[in-house]
This record gives sequence, structure tokens and C-alpha cells, in this order.
Amino acid sequence: NPVSGSILSSTALTMEPERGAAAIKEQFLTTKEKFHEFLASARPRASRDEADGDPEEPSGEPEQKRVKLDRDAEQKKKKMRGQNKSRPHIKPQSYEERRLCPSIVQERDTKCVYGEKCRFLHDVSEYMCSKAADLGDQCYRFSSFGWCQYGVTCRFSRAHTSPELKNLRNEELCRRSTDTVSNHLDKDLQRRLRKKQQRFPGAEAYLKTVSRGEKSTDQSHAVKQDPDRPHTEVQRQHTHTDCDGADPPVKTLGPITDADIIKLRPSEKKQVDFRDKLYLAPLTTCGNLPFRRVCKRFGADITCGEMAMVTNLLQGQASEWALLKRHASEDLFGVQLEGCFPDTMTRCAELLNQNIDVDFVDINSGCPIDLVYKKGGGCGLMTRTSKFEQIVRGMNSVLDVPLTVKIRTGVQQNCNIAHKLIPEMKKWGVSLVTLHGRSREQRYTKSADWEYIDTCSKLAAPVPLFGNGDILTYEDAMKARETGVSGIMVARGALIKPWLFTEIKENRHWDISSGERLDILRDFTNYGLEHWGSDTQGVEKTRSFLLEWLSFLCRYIPVGLLERIPQKINERPPFYMGRDYMESLMASQHVDDWIHISEMLLGPVPKNFSFLPKHKANAYK
Repeated sequence: NPVSGSILSSTALTMEPERGAAAIKEQFLTTKEKFHEFLASARPRASRDEADGDPEEPSGEPEQKRVKLDRDAEQKKKKMRGQNKSRPHIKPQSYEERRLCPSIVQERDTKCVYGEKCRFLHDVSEYMCSKAADLGDQCYRFSSFGWCQYGVTCRFSRAHTSPELKNLRNEELCRRSTDTVSNHLDKDLQRRLRKKQQRFPGAEAYLKTVSRGEKSTDQSHAVKQDPDRPHTEVQRQHTHTDCDGADPPVKTLGPITDADIIKLRPSEKKQVDFRDKLYLAPLTTCGNLPFRRVCKRFGADITCGEMAMVTNLLQGQASEWALLKRHASEDLFGVQLEGCFPDTMTRCAELLNQNIDVDFVDINSGCPIDLVYKKGGGCGLMTRTSKFEQIVRGMNSVLDVPLTVKIRTGVQQNCNIAHKLIPEMKKWGVSLVTLHGRSREQRYTKSADWEYIDTCSKLAAPVPLFGNGDILTYEDAMKARETGVSGIMVARGALIKPWLFTEIKENRHWDISSGERLDILRDFTNYGLEHWGSDTQGVEKTRSFLLEWLSFLCRYIPVGLLERIPQKINERPPFYMGRDYMESLMASQHVDDWIHISEMLLGPVPKNFSFLPKHKANAYK
């Protein structure tokens, strides 16, 4: 219960810490050697470092912070980026040597269509001999819905299989339970997308107007460049263009409705009240559906799916469509799209408008990664205003829900352009602007510029503008609200402490216990088993996302240990001992300790398991 946390004073205290390091009470401070020795002594298994023959240097811990000096300027070109791009990738299905055929798992009446050519096992008893041990006696899926679709392959199968290895059902619970997740990819739609049979009449109509506009512009330039052309020829061209404009944009079949003649006015579109809300940012990798459910419990008002590539959505890729899934608890939910061309973005917007349930659609114009930026997407859109305008107007023409945009201050560090772009976006019909107070070049190594966000919020009025950057405590949120922003978007702060939404709404610092934090992780794993599955593949997928999240959670410093409140988001925690073993374990930045926490919740890792987090702790000063 969030209210059970202790309420502490936020008075700034005495001693100034070393530059870039958080101030922790002296009695809790320790050395790196003593810290790891303490954790290893209580760990109920052999150290993975010793097995690798490197007991001295922990493999997963970031380098020790060092104060920046003038000589470091020579190494700026070699500075670390924010991702481990060469990390190992092992697919979750690789952790099972022999897998059972889906026709057997689902207990179909018909035989496997592949017959002898099927690469999966068809003998249940043979599969059970090689199956990994069950992780517990209670299956979360079975106890929640009365049925587990994974049958004998479930890692908790003892809870719902008979002695004859048949899958059991709780019929009463099945009748009461409903599907809590929406926005699934329909198989017929996927087939049409793969065969390019899906039609986009609204998008095609808009794209014709764009092409006509470009042609007329080209013709006017040609007239200016060649003044000796006969007047009759020029007049004939203008007449032809006018006739084209009078033609119906789409050939109709059957009766014409009002919607065919009268375009839906913006005032008739679905309206969303964004003001004074707490917005959980669309977080790549970590902003999955189970994590969003955790944040909703702690008070997040607006949630948004992870960034989805429009080209992958238009190809019917199931993995990309999975990013659009919505849980029933997400009462104000949107999806974020990434693309760089008006045709694909408009078609994708029309596709989603017809096939999924969302409250708004967001355009990603702030992604800094090279893969997206170099092809003109993400931050690249901010410098391609003509294409950006065509994208916004096109998507607005086919959507029945508000269209929002997320941007940064600019691309270069000392060259802000958001203040020039925002007044234009108001004309294009954007319903909400979210501004991250850093440029693409800055990434996360500098503090967010909230003065600039304040300036931009005045330019955006009456369109609401949300500010984003460095919100880790309720005090940070209070300072942000003193600017002219309409609301606050929380990103890394929610990953470090998802109970931040509760702190902001109750105006307090919550000294949460290690037991309460472990309960949050347990809820996440249950949500993960429900979302990704409870077989070996689902368990290991849940584990991988849990470990990615733990790489952020370890940056949290308990309030009761701080010498100076509040903790700042860019301050590196020094080595410290917690008030109990679990608090110390959660403070470790060692990958093996994160794995140990995952084993408490999801059982032992497979023999060939390896993990390296996607994100580096590259945000400290």
C-alpha cells in the first residue's frame, strides 16, 4: 500500500558530496570490495564470476565515475554511447532442446498437418522427460482465468494437469473471466497486409492532393523560368489543373453518404483532455504492457505503447503489432509511430484507425538513435519541415482520434529549433506537443532545459504542451509545474522508481521498503507470465525484460539513506550497504546480482543463459 510508506522531510542537509555522486549518510557507505564480498557471502549459489575465472572484476558493472578534466576533451570522440550494440542475443525458444508440437499442446482433435515432417515432438511422455522442472505449484494464468493455454508445457503445469497429463479447466472461473488485452492482430488482416491486398482509400485521396500540389508548384516555377511561353498554353495548363481538382478523389461504388461529401471537422473528432495529467513516456524495450500495468497501479494517467515502425506494421509483422496491445486498466492509451514518409505514415494511421482501439496517436520526432535518424525519422523530421507537415496533415485527415507529436529541443546541442517548429505544428492540427528538454546530441548527459520548455509552452498555447526531462521526485514535478506546461511526461524516473506517480500525487517522498519493492517485481513477473506466456519461452522472455528493468531500478537510493534529499537523476550512487540484505542486493549494478533477483521470482536460469543490458548507465555527470 503506497500510503504505508513513511513521509519524510525534504529539507536539504549538510555535507556536499563529491561531484556527480549522490550524498548518502556516512554509516551506510562502504567500499566496492566489501559490498561485493557481503553479497557473495549471502548468495545461495556459486559466484558466476568465479565460474568465468574472473573473481576480481564484476563483469556487468559500469566503470567508476571520474571527474571530467580538460584532458578528457581529447577523448570526446570516443565517449560511450547509450547502448550495448554488440550484446549477445539468445532467443527464448533456444532454452528448450526438444519442444512439444502445438497440436499436442492445444489438444486438437485433428492430427498435426505436417505429419512426419514436423520438427516438434508428438510424444508427451518423451517431452516430460526432457522438460525443465516446474517453478511452483500455482499457475498465475490458471488462477486468474481458469485455464492455461500452455498445458503440459507450462512451467507451473502441476496446478492444472491431471495424472494423465491432460489440461484441466475451471469452468466457473472461465465464464467469469474476460479478455483484458485488446488490439490483437487479426489473421485475415495480416494475410491482406502480407499480400498487399489492404486498401487505404483515405490515404490515397490525401496523397493525390499532395502530388497535385507538388505538380502545380513545379508548373508555376516553370512559368517563371520561361516567360516567352504562349499565354494560351499557360491558361490551358491551369484549366487542366482546375479540372483535376474537381474530379472526385476516389471512385465510389453504391450510394454516396454524407461522410463522402462532407469531411469530418476537427471539432467532431474524439476529444481528449490531456491537461494536468501524468504521462508515462513511450519507452523502448522497458515500456512494455506489464510495466505499464505496474505504473497504472501507482497513478499514471496517460500511457503509450512502445515506438512502432510503420513499415513493419504495414507488412503485418506480429512482433511489431504486439507493441500496440492495450490492457483494460489503461483508460487513456495511445500508440507511437515512427516513420519518415507521408505515404507510409498516412496509410498506417488509417490502418490503425480502422483496426485497433486507441485514444490518440503519437508521432515520434524525438528518437536520437542513428538507425532512425539517418533515414530521416525521429529527430530527423524536425529538420524536414515540408515532409513533417505532409505527415501531420495526412495522418490528421484519416484519424478519428487526436494526433500528438513528441519532439526534442533540436538536433545540435546549441541550436534549438523547437520554438520555430511549434507555431507551425499548431497550424497543421496537432492536438498535443511533448517536448523533451534536450537536443539529439546531448542524449542524457546534460540536464533538461526547463526554461526553454517554459518558453515553448507559451508559444504552443492554446495547444497543450507537456514537458519531459529529469523528473525523479515530487519536488522536480512541482518545479516543472511552475512553468507554463500543461502536464508532465515521466520517462527514466518511472523506470528508476515506478511509485513516482504516487509521490507526485501525494506530494511526499516515499521511503519504500525492500520487501515492497520485491512485491512490485513479483507483480511484474505475474503480469509478464500472463502477457508473454508461462512456458519456458514465456518465462525467459519475462526474465529478459525484468533484467532490462533492473538495470534502471538499481539506480534508486532509498530515501532513508540519503544525506541530502532529494536524489537527483544524474547523480551516481556510491557503494553503500542497505538496511537489510535485499536492499543491498537491489543496489548492486552487477549483472549477476540482477540475475539472482530474477531467480528468486522465476527460478534458476538455463545452462546457456547470458544477459547484457541494452542500456548503459551513461547518464551520470
